[in-house]
Amino acid sequence: LRNEDFDLLLLDVMMPVLDGIKACVKIRDFSNIPILFLTAKAEDADKIYGLASGGDDYLSKPFNPLELTARIKAMLRRNKTYNIHHTPSDGRNEITIGDLLIKRDSAQVFVDGKEVRLTPTEFSIVDLLASNRGILFSIDRLLDAVWGDVSVSRNTTMVHIRKLREKLGDDPKNPRYIKTVWGMGYKME
Repeated sequence: LRNEDFDLLLLDVMMPVLDGIKACVKIRDFSNIPILFLTAKAEDADKIYGLASGGDDYLSKPFNPLELTARIKAMLRRNKTYNIHHTPSDGRNEITIGDLLIKRDSAQVFVDGKEVRLTPTEFSIVDLLASNRGILFSIDRLLDAVWGDVSVSRNTTMVHIRKLREKLGDDPKNPRYIKTVWGMGYKME
């Protein structure tokens, strides 16, 4: 990964020598490559742990090959959208919310001038919420907008929001950035 360019990484949680979770954590130290876990570990706790470690998606075995293909295409589409230098359709390349700066053309996020490394999925969530300040996004609406699939587990969104808050230094009890509207969804103001 340090010497070659890849578009996406498939990891199994139960790999020999270094398990997929530990590998993912190490990879996140230097790369934002989209990571999809494919694994026999199918419990909700396993999925949450995989997503919390930095994975962008999690698919349990056995799985439908068409679903795997659809998830890979969605992840590649998101990664291409947010990691290739481009001018967003609304023309805004930078969004500032307090001490949070989002540079859309380079898919970078800064808090208090320090860069915060986000996965492509985390960046998609932040960019979507920040680009639509004041607009409430239900979990289903986030799943559709970010993952392109409302059949993805609702816990996936909650785990990503929790990880984002940690990375942004956002206190969930008194958030500066990502606000929770209980029973309704999330928004940025």
